[in-house]
Amino acid sequence: MQDNQLSTEELIAKDVGARLPEGAMAKMIAGLALLWSLFQLWIASPLPFMLRFGVLNDTETRSIHLAFALLLAFLAYPAFKRSPRNRVPLTDIALGLVAAASAAYLFIFYEQLANRPGNLTTADLVTACIGIPLLLEATRRALGPPLAVIALIFIIYSLAGPYMPGLLAHRGVSFTAMANHQWITTEGVFGIALGVSTSFVFLFVLFGALLDRAGAGHYFIQLAFGLLGHMRGGPAKAAVVSSALTGMISGSSIANVVTTGTFTIPMMKKVGFSKEKAGAVEVASSVNGQIMPPVMGAAAFLMVEYVGIPYVEIIKHAFLPATISYIALFYIVHLEALKQNMQPIGSRQPKPWLRRLTGFAFGAALICGLSLAVYYGLGWLKPVLGDYALPGISVLLALAYLALLKVAASNPPLAAEDPDKPLEELPNTRAVLLSGLHFMLPVVVLVWCLMVERLSPGLSAFWGTVMLVIILLTQRPLLTWMRRDGSHQHGSFMDGVVDLREGLIAGARNMIGIGIATAAAGIIVGAVSQTGVGLVLADLVEMLSMGNLFLMLLLVAVFSLILGMGLPTTANYIVVSSLLAPVVVALGQQNGLIVPLIAVHLFVFYFGIMADVTPPVGLASFAAAAVSKGDPIKTGITAFYYSLRTAALPFLFIFNTDLLLIDVGLWHGILIFMVATGAMLIFAAGTQGFFLVRNRWYESVLLLLVAFTLFRPGFWMDMVHDPYRDIPPAQLTQALEVVDEDSQLRLRIRGEDAVGDMREFSLLLAVPDGASGEEKLEKIGLMTYEQDGKVLVDNVTFGSPAAELGLEFDQEILAVRAPTDRVAKEWMWLPGLALFGLVIWMQRRRRLR
Repeated sequence: MQDNQLSTEELIAKDVGARLPEGAMAKMIAGLALLWSLFQLWIASPLPFMLRFGVLNDTETRSIHLAFALLLAFLAYPAFKRSPRNRVPLTDIALGLVAAASAAYLFIFYEQLANRPGNLTTADLVTACIGIPLLLEATRRALGPPLAVIALIFIIYSLAGPYMPGLLAHRGVSFTAMANHQWITTEGVFGIALGVSTSFVFLFVLFGALLDRAGAGHYFIQLAFGLLGHMRGGPAKAAVVSSALTGMISGSSIANVVTTGTFTIPMMKKVGFSKEKAGAVEVASSVNGQIMPPVMGAAAFLMVEYVGIPYVEIIKHAFLPATISYIALFYIVHLEALKQNMQPIGSRQPKPWLRRLTGFAFGAALICGLSLAVYYGLGWLKPVLGDYALPGISVLLALAYLALLKVAASNPPLAAEDPDKPLEELPNTRAVLLSGLHFMLPVVVLVWCLMVERLSPGLSAFWGTVMLVIILLTQRPLLTWMRRDGSHQHGSFMDGVVDLREGLIAGARNMIGIGIATAAAGIIVGAVSQTGVGLVLADLVEMLSMGNLFLMLLLVAVFSLILGMGLPTTANYIVVSSLLAPVVVALGQQNGLIVPLIAVHLFVFYFGIMADVTPPVGLASFAAAAVSKGDPIKTGITAFYYSLRTAALPFLFIFNTDLLLIDVGLWHGILIFMVATGAMLIFAAGTQGFFLVRNRWYESVLLLLVAFTLFRPGFWMDMVHDPYRDIPPAQLTQALEVVDEDSQLRLRIRGEDAVGDMREFSLLLAVPDGASGEEKLEKIGLMTYEQDGKVLVDNVTFGSPAAELGLEFDQEILAVRAPTDRVAKEWMWLPGLALFGLVIWMQRRRRLR
């Protein structure tokens, strides 16, 4: 639990230049933050519907959400570096109030605006003209110039369309239309991004802040140190694991760096890591936290809206790459320790590998057994209890909480964090583990609601937060009461109230930047929808890549890095996904690569996240350098080097969607996980120049070749045996008759796009069941005819599979390709593994000399 020292929130505030005023203004800011958190909890709860009071629609809640964010941004963030930090000037108070009023305009006049859509009044226009510049100024203050400048460029682009050079020109929009689109409608500032921030993101950020205030952050760090500190490079491995645990619920890589880095970076330096390498390990770990489900820096919730698939599916697709990436980072840290011949900490001798594996297997089996018991136990109990299921489960949860608190009281409390303390002995793993098991209950409630009950992310976070509130209020007095010997005083109920208050305030303060970012990013999304700039970007990328698919993906990756520089995770994803995701899908189709939309969104998200690492702007690298006292540019370069595995993964899962567990069964998924993990470890050994001993250059090349083969065996198999055979388009019906059900035909289509230009694209046509080819074609919803030797689309049934694929009247079917019978592509793993065996043999010979 928190002691009276400089809090994490204050460190984060200092790092980003936020004010820490004193006196009445400090209380006012705290009061507004507290009110904001309470408002968000109210709208997330079922209470408004139960009491039939305070029920608000999406537009009204977004309006109030942004009003709070803008007011707090002007109060908490100074205008310039030389502006006072210990007080708030009257001008900032005035600007904050005006900005909040502009945002609240949609809430106050919602009924009038709803009754006259598109009919802008003078008051509407004036509000928009005040609100947009003040939003940009709040963005500049809270997040720095990059996002504000990008948003301003898009506003100018919207207005100056007719005056732009050839490729960039568009018909332009009037000033009034732009103001209406961006501020009064829900297409711009008050669009999907702000809606996700309001409905989901705030609750998860608040959940993370309350969990940290309860003491879980300290618990995770101590547990990681107890488990891994005795290994070579133990503190760095502990940093990777603790950052993974905190990053899973954190909405910011910078906050993650500061939260865990203030303890782990000094520890890494003590065992022999340089300032830059210690900072780089923490940066790589913390940035990876943004790709780790369930929160993913709030991008997971945005993907639900943008991709249009359930949240659970998003988690399933994102889980494997994130897990592989963390395992590989752990291995990279191990290789660094081997290179520098670091010795373990303390006198504890590492256990033999067989005992470690046995212990791990036993722990995993125990957790799986408990999970199954809870799952099936509650599954049996809910029908038995009927209407009393919720009270009954609440009683069981309370009993579990009391039992875990009793276990915690039977063990000594965790020692306070002290980075300056000599690193001689490590915490006792068993004692640390047992002292904080009750912190897992809110996470269990959250995951249960998300994965089993399939509640919305917002409602799931609400119930998890309710559990956390109970823990915050009761854990201090209960632990004090349960320790019969009176050896430790944990505090009273009122101390718990203070913890709750400070956690609610911290959650709201952490949300200021995210709320502002989603609103400002909404300007960019609004400009894209109003001007059609996405088509311009597609033409630009196609021109620069000269039709080469890999070069196109490389350009998109570079654009994502550039656009992501200086932007927080959430805004970063909104910007790159709205601009570049449609580009990858469109150009992929034109080049014959059919990529699932979720793979494309994860691709641009990964590279947007990499901007937090990449010099010269990498914000997380600067935050880590501030803690390690190292050079921020060197820290960023080293972190980028460590993060090469994260940069490689998006290219791999674009070409091999098995890594995203798309259309993969359970056992196939387990096999993919094992092979992909091994491949990523081999890739890490190749890029780090060390495996059993230091690599020779050709050994690094061979290791990278082995990793590529394991990741994408289909590349080599396609060279040996083409996966498709060509069928004349006129024989489409006959092809459907002979092709197995549940397989797919590959069609190449030529037709006009949305603006009348001719384009070619590929699509996969799923083969339905049917007695004949004609019946299957009818189920697909497609009718064709022949004219002058061409096969053309005659009619497409509305709402049919053919219509969903984008087939339209008068398009020409250029080619039909049917799958061939061939051996599984996974057989190509064997030569890859043989090559790997050769590298092991060469390096073992050198090591034994």
